[in-house]
Amino acid sequence: MDQNTSLRKHTLISAIMASFLTPFMGSAVNLAIPNIGLEFNAGATLLSWTVSSYLLITAALLLPFGRLADMVGRKKVFVTGLAIFTLGSLLCALAWSIETLILFRLLQGVGGSMIFGTSMAILTSVFPPQERGKALGYNLAAVYTGLSLGPVLGGVLNHQMGWRSIYYFIVLLGAAAFVITSTKLKGEWLGAEGERFDTVGTVLYIVGLVAVLYGFSTIATSIWARYILVLGMILMVLFVRHEIKERNPILNMKLFKNIGFAFSNLAALINYSATFAVGFLLSLHLQVVMGINSQSAGLILLAQPVIMAVLSPFTGRLSDRVEPRVVASWGMGLTTLGLFILIFISRSTPVWSIILNLALLGTGFALFSSPNSNAIMGSVEKRFYGVASSTLGTMRLVGQAVSMAVATLFIDLYVGTAGLSPAYADQIVASVKVSFMVFAVTCLFGIYASLARGEINTGAKRG
Repeated sequence: MDQNTSLRKHTLISAIMASFLTPFMGSAVNLAIPNIGLEFNAGATLLSWTVSSYLLITAALLLPFGRLADMVGRKKVFVTGLAIFTLGSLLCALAWSIETLILFRLLQGVGGSMIFGTSMAILTSVFPPQERGKALGYNLAAVYTGLSLGPVLGGVLNHQMGWRSIYYFIVLLGAAAFVITSTKLKGEWLGAEGERFDTVGTVLYIVGLVAVLYGFSTIATSIWARYILVLGMILMVLFVRHEIKERNPILNMKLFKNIGFAFSNLAALINYSATFAVGFLLSLHLQVVMGINSQSAGLILLAQPVIMAVLSPFTGRLSDRVEPRVVASWGMGLTTLGLFILIFISRSTPVWSIILNLALLGTGFALFSSPNSNAIMGSVEKRFYGVASSTLGTMRLVGQAVSMAVATLFIDLYVGTAGLSPAYADQIVASVKVSFMVFAVTCLFGIYASLARGEINTGAKRG
């Protein structure tokens, strides 16, 4: 095995392990929330922050760490991120109160943002253009495998050994990824060595994005949320104005003059905004409305991530040969169709039809995600790989936050404080239907964004 082949192999292994970690953690820990609440005697608001605190901090720090990685070295930031994430996981397992758990989840988020902001950039740096889609496909397959195994393995660990065992398992995986990356990945990758770090832009971005996400997600329950949201939007406008004038910005706004880059990122934001809450809503519908137990509901919901995991490597390779715009747009179209069908969900909807529709959504997302990632990375110069990777990651996390905020908003409006019990099944069905209606319309606009990007030169060999 020559040196380049060995480097690509170990880079892919490191990226796959890191990409498996975070989605596995999210889907596994969600099952443990009730047990955490019982042990710490915590209310719903604090319990929700054990999830949202990680999401918020990761989204806010992705872009700054992507820029920092381009300046000081992508491997340095990636390895440091693995160390911080693993340490945060260990501290979560040792948490002695709900407040300390939230604090340690924030630390996990710092590490997670360093991993997200660099793993795809390292892959793109190491693999040649004609193999890039395949590598990104395997990387995304690891994400979906984590999502698939999370509910199953997390449920077993939580039931047999308690919620802390989930975090201990994550510590083992994180430590293994850290050792492999530290010892096997030789060399370093930089794209903007010697440039100045934009501190003012970083502060405006972090505070502005956190304010926007927090304000939007709590607008239905907090009287201050609208003011926080407006403040966040003002800060984001100031951030954009600052970045346009800044000589060494954390986000080069000139990149968005590239139609392919701009519309590919917009398509990613729309897709995640329309799809992330699907599993959450269907879980409520299956358990509360249809009376299916959580273990069986988890197995039903596996249909979507399993299809994603199986198809992503193939769709990644397909985007090396066929124009990514075409493949991704077909994926967005299938996703829109799946969401449209879910608008008609009811108490009497047979389980087999839900499974088939989840498979349809999984196929659509697999067709969209790998080619869209390939299109984004193929539309920028090498020195912007870190920023491009972290921009895509930010779009994903912001989209996830928006998706959950929409679902929560309609549940609050239709169900209110009544609680999620079978007695209010009709209200739950109504909130689920309206959410899917909003998601389907949103995804319809996503087809336009995907098609509007034009052809992307990914380096693929055209036949």
